[in-house]
Amino acid sequence: MSLDINQIALHQLIKRDEQTLELVLRESLLPETVAVSDMMEELHRVYSAKNKAYGLFNEGSELADALRNCRSGQDDFLAFSRAATGRLRDELAKYPFAEGGVVLFAQYRYLAVEYLLVAVLSNQQSRRVNDELDISATQYLDINHADIVARIDITEWETNPESTRYLTFLRGRIGRKVADFFMDFLGASVGLDTKAQNKGLLQAVEDYCVESGADKNERQQYRQQVYEYCNEQFQSGEEIALATLSNELAPLGEKKFEEFTREQGYELEDHFPADRSTLKQLTKFAGSGGGLTLNFDALLLGERIFWDPTTDTLTIKGTPPNLRDQLQRRTSGK
Repeated sequence: MSLDINQIALHQLIKRDEQTLELVLRESLLPETVAVSDMMEELHRVYSAKNKAYGLFNEGSELADALRNCRSGQDDFLAFSRAATGRLRDELAKYPFAEGGVVLFAQYRYLAVEYLLVAVLSNQQSRRVNDELDISATQYLDINHADIVARIDITEWETNPESTRYLTFLRGRIGRKVADFFMDFLGASVGLDTKAQNKGLLQAVEDYCVESGADKNERQQYRQQVYEYCNEQFQSGEEIALATLSNELAPLGEKKFEEFTREQGYELEDHFPADRSTLKQLTKFAGSGGGLTLNFDALLLGERIFWDPTTDTLTIKGTPPNLRDQLQRRTSGK
């Protein structure tokens, strides 16, 4: 992985009681060692693979102003990170779910793009066995489950300040409040709505198929082609390119897919990230509620699975063997 660390700083927030988050600030930057490089490569890989929300700095963002001063040489990176950690502590302390953690600021370059990554990582305890087969306690940074993370594409921010997507962040497992306090700390607003872009793409595909008069099989094949392209882009960490997708699809009728989306005003970006949960709707039906969870391939609708909208009833012909076995044992009283 061609990841080059420019500067990296670590600080810590320690929760002493319900009202106190103690600030522990490091006095120097973290030296670049093999362990530090490995940690950053893992953090970059894990973060890049997750679905992210996109944003941009608000006018008057303290973090943006401090970062500009740091980039211009008015402040050094360590001073920038120490002051920012203090502001993060102040924002985090407003919320009852506030926990401590290791605060990481890393400026690095990957594939000719310069980034600033900010993360709060939890310090977890585990056990290890040494060469003498003795067990001892050890601590580790829980990178895989990190959910308080933001990354600024410094290259895009500085070259295209009107962009609505140079800042990305994770919404977190705790819910909207995590996004709220982190956005307050960043001084940022939500920008590009990735889920809305993907939903717009799905609607455009459906409408394009309907307008062309494609039959059921042709529609499903078209959905499958769209899904395969988008999934490949997601797996490789690349974005959906509307023009490329259109060129890979055989036109249905006189218009190419991209031309259709422009004329109909779907407001799709030329490039946008893939949202895997939304894209799955191209090839699968899924839903849950009231103690019932269903998930099946779209090809089965009208073949083995039938829906009556009048009675809101699904009829399934041919149940999976393991489900059938459970049903037989339960209904026979065994």
